[in-house]
Amino acid sequence: MSKILIRGAQVLGGEPQDVLIDGDTVAEVGTGLGAEGATVVEADGKILLPGLVDLHTHLREPGREDSETVLTGTRAAASGGYTSVFAMANTFPVADTAGVVEQVYRLGKESGYCDVQPIGAVTVGLEGKKLAELGAMHESAAGVTVFSDDGKCVDDAVIMRRALEYVKAFGGVVAQHAQEPRLTEGAQMNEGVVSAELGLGGWPAVAEESIIARDVLLAEHVGSRVHICHLSTAGSVEIVRWAKSRGIDVTAEVTPHHLLLTDELVRSYNPVYKVNPPLRTERDVLALREALADGTIDIVATDHAPHPHEDKDCEWGAAAMGMVGLETALSVVQHTMVDTGLLTWAGVADRMSHTPARIGQAEGHGRPVSAGEPANLTLVDPAYRGPVDPAGFASRSRNTPYEGRELPGRVTHTWLRGRATLVDGKLQ
Repeated sequence: MSKILIRGAQVLGGEPQDVLIDGDTVAEVGTGLGAEGATVVEADGKILLPGLVDLHTHLREPGREDSETVLTGTRAAASGGYTSVFAMANTFPVADTAGVVEQVYRLGKESGYCDVQPIGAVTVGLEGKKLAELGAMHESAAGVTVFSDDGKCVDDAVIMRRALEYVKAFGGVVAQHAQEPRLTEGAQMNEGVVSAELGLGGWPAVAEESIIARDVLLAEHVGSRVHICHLSTAGSVEIVRWAKSRGIDVTAEVTPHHLLLTDELVRSYNPVYKVNPPLRTERDVLALREALADGTIDIVATDHAPHPHEDKDCEWGAAAMGMVGLETALSVVQHTMVDTGLLTWAGVADRMSHTPARIGQAEGHGRPVSAGEPANLTLVDPAYRGPVDPAGFASRSRNTPYEGRELPGRVTHTWLRGRATLVDGKLQ
């Protein structure tokens, strides 16, 4: 690979510096750098970050290639500045064996747009009754370290305890979709004033909070790691904050859409706003932003959930839950956290690269932008402003809640181990 000189970038939002990439490594960081024959990228006014890492992506392959494939999903990831994504297990067949996770891992290698780390199912078939082959998936070529039945809650406390005990042996983590199923039967949106007015079945905050409370106590009892997926309520924030104050090994994520959108949008009955967990209240949104800022919530994860047109363009009750998010995540975080003064760009690097890489053990990702480190990088133009146009998405699906909304920031370049996957906003 040829040398690349990124000239005048604000590394993590700091003073302008030059960054020289040589092969797959950052060779030098400084001012006034030169490199004969290097490809020069003029980065005046742009922010250079370590490549983003998403701990919660649905790539749908195998089984739902009409929604997304590993190739289209990783192209979307590169467009959004990601160099590593963790692929959820709710595929068809379910990623509950070494064979399936190795297939997803191989497809990621073949795609070449970002690294793909499969997440293994906690239970066989996501049925919540019997532990899946956790050890075999960990020992496979995929080296699975994160396990989740996302889309379904591991609601049986005994099964959850056994899973926590099992992954402790090799330093793994169980990522819980916190939803007490008996409290959410027939739920269509957040339970509250809006659901009452619209006559839609409510998804109460306590259905999330009760599972989180149980699981942090189980993690404390076992001495294992638990990760809370897509935390969405102010009450959940307080439980996680309490657990961390006790030294419990818990981490939590928030999605971009839960940082911006509220249940008031459901008044339109547009199924693009139907998601699990549901959009909550303005009070919840503000609590989530503050928690991300103070570190109670550790990371931003997209919960990128692609669906084909026919699964979303229908009446609300029949529509699938979920939103695509890889290509808009950084813009939403800039809008809600950076432009509001709640996070610096160094904070964004921590919440969207360093910490998710640490939680998921994504080798070579989330590293500092310094000499000798892998050249997994993303370059962002923070001054850009423009409407979201899903017609230009690399994802196979278009179910974004931001269509036509003006958002700040644009990823212009992404490098995976020194190889450009995105140049001037165009996939390579």
